[in-house]
Amino acid sequence: MDTNPLSAREKLVKTLCAMRKYLALEGNDFSWSSWDNQELALAEMDSFIDALQNGHKVDVSVLAMLFAPTGPIQETSLSSGWGQNFVEMASEFDSTLAEYTNTDFNN
Repeated sequence: MDTNPLSAREKLVKTLCAMRKYLALEGNDFSWSSWDNQELALAEMDSFIDALQNGHKVDVSVLAMLFAPTGPIQETSLSSGWGQNFVEMASEFDSTLAEYTNTDFNN
């Protein structure tokens, strides 16, 4: 496993950007999520992506909550028809986040 902090951060950014594409799909239903609308969902994802790209630490507990079962991304995915894609991406997110949090960058 590559534990280079930049590599772990880049992998996390890539995973978040992939999820952002799903959240940006036209016709998504955010009514069961904590977000009032798509604009707020994308703004929150963008804030994490921007922080990571600029070398800043992020609150991984908040980030993990977004991807948690019954979290806002899963709720949006289920009500919008891409639930299976979410499950696959959440698994990738979990392993990427674990790698990111185990780097010296976050100590």
